[in-house]
Formats: sequence, structure tokens, C-alpha cells
Amino acid sequence: MSDILRLSLVQSDLVWGDVKANLTNFTDKLSYLKNKSDLIVLPEMFTSGFMMAGKEDISTYTETVLSWMIEQAHELNAHIMGSIIIKDDGSFYNRMYTVSPQGQISTYDKRHLFRMGNEHEHFEFGNQKGIVEIGEWRIRPIICYDLRFPVWSRNQQDYDLLICVANWPDARRDVWNTILKARAIDNQAYVAGVNRVGKDGMDLSYSGDSSLFDARGRLLAKCEDYRDDIKTIDISLNELRNFRKKFPVYLDADNFEIEL
Repeated sequence: MSDILRLSLVQSDLVWGDVKANLTNFTDKLSYLKNKSDLIVLPEMFTSGFMMAGKEDISTYTETVLSWMIEQAHELNAHIMGSIIIKDDGSFYNRMYTVSPQGQISTYDKRHLFRMGNEHEHFEFGNQKGIVEIGEWRIRPIICYDLRFPVWSRNQQDYDLLICVANWPDARRDVWNTILKARAIDNQAYVAGVNRVGKDGMDLSYSGDSSLFDARGRLLAKCEDYRDDIKTIDISLNELRNFRKKFPVYLDADNFEIEL
């Protein structure tokens, strides 16, 4: 792979609690991306929507979903990333999977559980960064509420692209847009946010605002508001490295350790 990463942000409505319908929909949506993307990013809980009550039933589809991701990654010749509800050793997790075209699987478990939605009462939190490598790119995944916690997503010179997948309601869209841009500037990294649209089973509305920012905080791409949309854009690792070299803010960053 060259220094260019072709990234696809997939903004979509989700069928509440219907794994099979969502997989069918995404199979359709992604088909035209074959050989046109290096990394395809889907929203948080892309097979169900952000739900708690149905987690037991949704989790029984884990192997089905992973098989679908492996098949799609191979067919489209791209890495595919998105989070789903899973059950592991008796506990439930909001887990992000990244699957390579060769079928290699990486995981990240959501660290910060959305208290106002009682997520912490239904899921266990993760304690690993789960950085993904694609060629020379180092990619840090986070999930929705994680975005509000700058210490957790702080770049300790271990990533080049931060990706946040979400079900972030439109009532707080200004916060979403502001923090995505701030994280790019703070961490001198590309930052992508992929959010859903439509209404969920709790009657919450989602505007999308799926976006990509560069390390200067400049908006490089944005999906259409309130509509299913896919944006694909090339980003340059050399350009990022040159900016960091010319403006090395990271050299004056505070050293710290996170207690997990």
C-alpha cells in the first residue's frame, strides 16, 4: 500500500433490532465499493441500532455477522470496521470489529458506556486501545461516548487516524461536530466520525454528520444530513508526517499513564 489510504464513511439508517435486514441492506449499499476502498467504516451497532433490551437475542448472531464481514471484506477487497452487540464469557460488550480482506480480525471493546442510556447496566467496558494497522497506517478505533473523553483518545504517538463510530442523536449534533474537530487538532491526526441517520426504536432522531477532519482541523468530507450516504476520500500519511514535523506540538505534550 502507498502512503494513501482510501477511506469510506458509510452513513445509514438502521432497522431496529433486525440483524438480517441490516446485513441485507449493507450488502446492497457496499456493493459498488468493490476495489474502490481500503477501509469501509459502518456505524455503531450497525446490525441492530443502539439497543439494550434485545441484547441477548442480537448477540446470538455474532458468528453470522462475523462471517458476513469476512465475506464482504474479501469480496470488496477492503477492510471493514463496525461495532455490534456480542456476548463473551457470560458478559455483553459493544465490540468493534475490523476485518481484513484476508480474514484477519481485530477487536476493540467500548471503554466508556453511556450512563444516560443505562448502557453501563447492560454491558462491560473494555480496557484495551485495539489499534489496527493497515500497511504503515496506525488506526485507533473508539465508539460513540468515548469521544467525550480526551484522555482516553489522547495520541501518544501511537496512531495516525482516529475513527469513532456512533449512534449520536441529533439533539447533540453540535457537540459531535465540535469534538470531532477538536480531537483532530488535539492529537495531530486524521479523525473520522461515522454516525447513523433515521429514527430508532426509542424515537430518537439522528442527523448523521459523518465527517472526516485532517490534523489541522479542516473538514475534508461530510455526508449529507439526515440521509443515507457514502463518502470516500483519499488521505495521505506523508502529508500528515510532514505537518507533524513542521509543527511538532507532540514534543511538548504531557506524559501520563491511564489506569485500566
